[in-house]
Amino acid sequence: MGHLVEVKEFDSIIQKSDYSDNNFTCLDELEFGWLREFAENYSSEDDSSDALDFMRVYLKKPYGYVVSVKNYVGLIQLKNGFQVQILPKISFDNGEDSGNERTKRVFLRMLRSMRDFPGKVFNEATLRADRMDLYELFINMYLQEVRQLIKHGLRSSYVSQEDNLRYYKGKLIVGQHVRSNIAHKEKFYVAFDEFHPNRPENRLIKSTLMKLQKLTSSAENSKEMRQMLSHFEMVDPSDNYEKDFSKVVIDRNTKDYEMLMKWSQVFLMNKSFTTFSGKTDSRALLFPMEKVYESYVAKEMKKAFVPDGWSVSSQDRGYFLFEEPHQQFALRPDIVMKRGARTIIMDTKWKSLADNEFKNYGITQADMYQMYAYSKKYHTPEIWLLYPMNDEMRGHTPIEFASRDAESETHVNVHFIDLEHIEDNLDELKAKLY
Repeated sequence: MGHLVEVKEFDSIIQKSDYSDNNFTCLDELEFGWLREFAENYSSEDDSSDALDFMRVYLKKPYGYVVSVKNYVGLIQLKNGFQVQILPKISFDNGEDSGNERTKRVFLRMLRSMRDFPGKVFNEATLRADRMDLYELFINMYLQEVRQLIKHGLRSSYVSQEDNLRYYKGKLIVGQHVRSNIAHKEKFYVAFDEFHPNRPENRLIKSTLMKLQKLTSSAENSKEMRQMLSHFEMVDPSDNYEKDFSKVVIDRNTKDYEMLMKWSQVFLMNKSFTTFSGKTDSRALLFPMEKVYESYVAKEMKKAFVPDGWSVSSQDRGYFLFEEPHQQFALRPDIVMKRGARTIIMDTKWKSLADNEFKNYGITQADMYQMYAYSKKYHTPEIWLLYPMNDEMRGHTPIEFASRDAESETHVNVHFIDLEHIEDNLDELKAKLY
């Protein structure tokens, strides 16, 4: 791999010059040009996506062009192996995070909670976050999935083949037999089915391993891939990725391939985990942090509260803002908890609040309107906003907003999630609820 630069969400990047500033990450002219080109030319597969949701390029005196990273995190690989690694902003209790190692470990745990993230199998102890960049970590996670597959055994199936054999087998292809064997009466050009591992899933995995061998800079990953490829000697590399992916069917017999096929799409076809994709000369593994945070908190909430008798659902679709003339504007709170007659609504917000009561701590009016609608439609006064812990709000006194009328009342409480110690943090939330 080439040069690696690490930045955090919302950081700004400029080209090195006489006006270089410690508040910005500075890149050489060539590398900055590649990044700027990527930011200006990446494409979106979702027509509703705004380019400004990801990266913004603008002019700022006296620095010239500035590339501002928004709330997408992950890795961008540009020309000549140059990489920009974007990490989330996570607050830690003692403030120390040498080499961003703690950030990477928490980030990987968060990613695993995402439904579409192919990370079912990975041993955190083997992922040396201090020694590998994210792309190498993702390669390592892919290899762990392949290792599991090899342990269980590659799937075989009946594969149609044609060959010119010295014995008769299957069905004679008359035309080809005549053309091939005018001077070889002892041979038969036949078509036959053979139980063989050369099926689409295995071809795609072999192609992925061969591609990653050329991309990895980790000696450990490279060595493991060489060993794994020996198990695919009877399998051909895929010569048409899209065709082979279209033939993949995941069922109870091919469940071991489900995560591997998602990973292979990422590596072989430059598919990202988001709607954004770069040009063919770049690769992007990018994740919208609000979705990562929402998924992580919801998963941990289920682990913490279901054993206590709560039903915990995420992205609930039980109510609409309007019912006439028909149901419109679905209400989808991130987390709905129910136990007996009690209902609690929780909504995650990936945003850093500020210790300024006069500015409502940074909580937006739109968010409060949304919480009030949840309270009325779900007939519950208990609403919680879950923000990530940051240094400024650590140890802050409880924050609560209340609204009362003749028929009901609404209480919106704020809780800060400590991402590194989320189990203990949710125990604190339990104490507040009980």
